[in-house]
Amino acid sequence: MLDLKLTGGLVVDGGGAAGTIAEVGVADGRVVAIGPVGSLDAASETVDCRDLVVAPGFVDVHTHYDAQAFWDTTLSPSPLHGVTTVFAGNCGFTLAPITTDPRDGDYLMRMLSRVEGMPLESLLAGVPLDWTSTAEFLDRLDGTLMPNAGFLVGHSALRRAVMHEDAAARAATADEIAAMCALLHDGLAAGGMGFSSTSSTSHNDHEGNPVPSRWATRDELLALCSVVREHPGTTLEFIPQVGKLTEESMRLMGAMSAAADRPINWNFIQVYGVNRELVDHQLTGADVGAEEGGRVVALTLPDSFRMRLNMASGFVLDILPGWERLMALPAAEKKAMLADPAGRARMDEIAQAAPDPLRSLANWGAYLLVETHTDEYKRFIGRTFADIAAELGRTPWDTLADMVVADDLRTVFMNADRGQDDASWARRVEVWRDGRALPGASDAGAHLDMIDSFAASTQMLAEAVRKRNLLPIEEAIHYLTGAPAALYGLHDRGRLAVGACADLVVIDPARIGPTPFYTRYDMPAGAGRIYGEAEGIEHVFVNGTEVVRANEFTDARPGRILRSGRDTHTVTVR
Repeated sequence: MLDLKLTGGLVVDGGGAAGTIAEVGVADGRVVAIGPVGSLDAASETVDCRDLVVAPGFVDVHTHYDAQAFWDTTLSPSPLHGVTTVFAGNCGFTLAPITTDPRDGDYLMRMLSRVEGMPLESLLAGVPLDWTSTAEFLDRLDGTLMPNAGFLVGHSALRRAVMHEDAAARAATADEIAAMCALLHDGLAAGGMGFSSTSSTSHNDHEGNPVPSRWATRDELLALCSVVREHPGTTLEFIPQVGKLTEESMRLMGAMSAAADRPINWNFIQVYGVNRELVDHQLTGADVGAEEGGRVVALTLPDSFRMRLNMASGFVLDILPGWERLMALPAAEKKAMLADPAGRARMDEIAQAAPDPLRSLANWGAYLLVETHTDEYKRFIGRTFADIAAELGRTPWDTLADMVVADDLRTVFMNADRGQDDASWARRVEVWRDGRALPGASDAGAHLDMIDSFAASTQMLAEAVRKRNLLPIEEAIHYLTGAPAALYGLHDRGRLAVGACADLVVIDPARIGPTPFYTRYDMPAGAGRIYGEAEGIEHVFVNGTEVVRANEFTDARPGRILRSGRDTHTVTVR
């Protein structure tokens, strides 16, 4: 007898082929049969999937669930959006390896809070830091999670473990690079999925300094990538820079990929109907990388990148040259500077001196007021600061600064979303079909007060498939399943086939999409995060066990920690 049978749905295999009405049989956590309706054996549980789509569970290759995994074993809200496999440890920001010196662990936590927008109080209350090696970190999580999860080994953690306080101060010596390589060997041998790093100017630590990996030389990066070559089933992930890629960045990524003989994926391209020239330029990173002997794959966010900004964290605003240290100031000093007319004038002067396109971040009048905690300003929510300033007889910058001071830095503001037009969605489909990019830059688990891109999968299906009919659902599901699984060399995941792991999602194509987003205060120490569920995700199964039913989590935790070489095969450059 089968453990589970899904019957009568449109079965989509994740490879892009046309779906067929069929039933799927599951036993011992795997798909054991696919056949015409009524042809399979009886099952302990049968799910009627008529008028629904049965597909492989979604694979999210860019998350930051490293810390959340210790206080939220569902890795919410990702499974609510059909995700059954996540990869974390991206951008070089991991919690292993660490040393026994408490200052090193404290640095990693404070850095992670700063660069990935996680409340420090939640990290300090919710992450035990009772490990030192990557092996111990992976073992600590094994058997505890709802979805499957793989973790890369992060460059900044390697640097801090070897160089301690000098990690964010100088280049490494040859001996220090060798020590980092030895730690990376250990981490990959334990099942780390690969190596991640960043050189982006958007990544500064809690003291306003470039994070450790940004101090690395080209030789250091290539030495670490060469370690990856020696371990089967591994990969590379990298954040090159903010804005338009330079040829130097493109060639560096190609050289890193060639040194590892592995694809390198980088984050990320924002695609709109009006930025064709920039997107075309960014995609040439793959071509230039190939000239260096590598394979460079860009990740795109399937939706608009909606950023809720605030001056408490200051993330994104700190890429304005000169603002990195201002945004790292203690809250009281930051507030005092904004309250002082001379201080706020100097801040604006520095911001307006930024080069294009960064100066657009300082176009204060274009921002919309999203949230204020001061009664006198609540009537302005949803309006631009240009509009509010005109009514109050102030400049947009002074208006924003006044609100931020009144709100104890908690004012939330954002740019208008100009990416929901038909031209932008058509252009995104064009880019996904290009072959040099994949959708997949969700950043789930990070920037918890800033972004809602954890819903990227359901937003993509809602906008590109259900509402606009820009691509068949089979193709869209391929981009969410088979394509990322192939990039990472996943065994038996990302495809719905006999013998595959039974990571499955049942979708109502007439309803699929995210629900409205809201702030949920469910983190350690009472901190809040932007949260949202989905419509039309009827069932989610991980390794044959149901984890989501009608938008509710079950109590099951059937996910496994994915380990390189055991759960993945080697994907080479050629």
